[in-house]
Amino acid sequence: MDFNQLIRPHILKLQPYASARDEYSGKEGTFLDANENPFSSVSGENFNRYPDPYQWEIKNKLSVLKGVSPESIFLGNGSDEPIDLLIKAVCEPLQNNIVIMPPTYGMYKVCADIQQVYVQQAPLSEAFDIDLDNVFDAINSATKMIWICSPNNPSGNLVNRDAIYQILKAFPEKLVIVDEAYIDFADSLSFITELQNFENLVVLQTFSKAWGMAGLRLGVAYCNPFIIKILNKIKYPYNLNILTQQKLVEALEKVAEKNEFVEKINQLRVELASELLKISSVVKIYPSDSNMLLVKFKEAKKLFDYLLSQKVIVRDRSNVVLCEDCLRLSIGTKEENEILLNAIKSSV
Repeated sequence: MDFNQLIRPHILKLQPYASARDEYSGKEGTFLDANENPFSSVSGENFNRYPDPYQWEIKNKLSVLKGVSPESIFLGNGSDEPIDLLIKAVCEPLQNNIVIMPPTYGMYKVCADIQQVYVQQAPLSEAFDIDLDNVFDAINSATKMIWICSPNNPSGNLVNRDAIYQILKAFPEKLVIVDEAYIDFADSLSFITELQNFENLVVLQTFSKAWGMAGLRLGVAYCNPFIIKILNKIKYPYNLNILTQQKLVEALEKVAEKNEFVEKINQLRVELASELLKISSVVKIYPSDSNMLLVKFKEAKKLFDYLLSQKVIVRDRSNVVLCEDCLRLSIGTKEENEILLNAIKSSV
């Protein structure tokens, strides 16, 4: 694709901020360049120096784990940062639009709205799968990006892989972003394996779910190195703090532990679904490839309020398209799931 046509012209010409660590990236030396406290931190830990602005130690480890070059990796403060930056880099306010497929993750629209970028909606089918007719109808000459969430949020299911391929091939001049926040729980290959085949593909992943590190805020974008350079140009210089970077380096040595979490959560999801089906107020449980269940209840809003009164917190999705009377249930521990089940039963 012609990246010079994709990126906003003034972003291409932008002179980025040059941090002290752009001029010298080594770890050894007498550092008198960044106006840091030379002694230590008041916490007693070594947080007095600025972190690596490009997080190369993490990227080199991820490169091996994911089979992509370090230059194809962008690390952000949660996945929300690359979502925001991608729209900022590509879409002209009040001119361009993005296409989303509701029901889907709400931050695509929020980030577009903040930047005054129009949002075209291509609703999923009643089975929460891609409706290609809706997608093709929504896309026009002003469309710059197409957002696909798979496994989808809030429904939890993988969407049709062949449909994603059709979109990638039909619109080579537009970015196609596949958000795989929940991919670790799914029995499916990541679209990271297709980066070499599609220059217009961006894959988002996160450490918030399967890795259990939501509190540290780390999201990842994998895509063509040209786009990575643009994201690095417009991000805040030190977007990932030093503690997050240290903990992620440690976490990447514990892939087996992450896989154990995934196995436990997937088994608990099956068990929870089985028990929910025995409850008379449950109308339907939608198929899930993630760490959540979307469940249709009789009088979902009434149940939601009751659960809140019992300090059992779930997400009310009943006001979202295709999700009438649905609550989204995150998979908890065995004990937490039992508390949820007992609360639902006591509400009947």
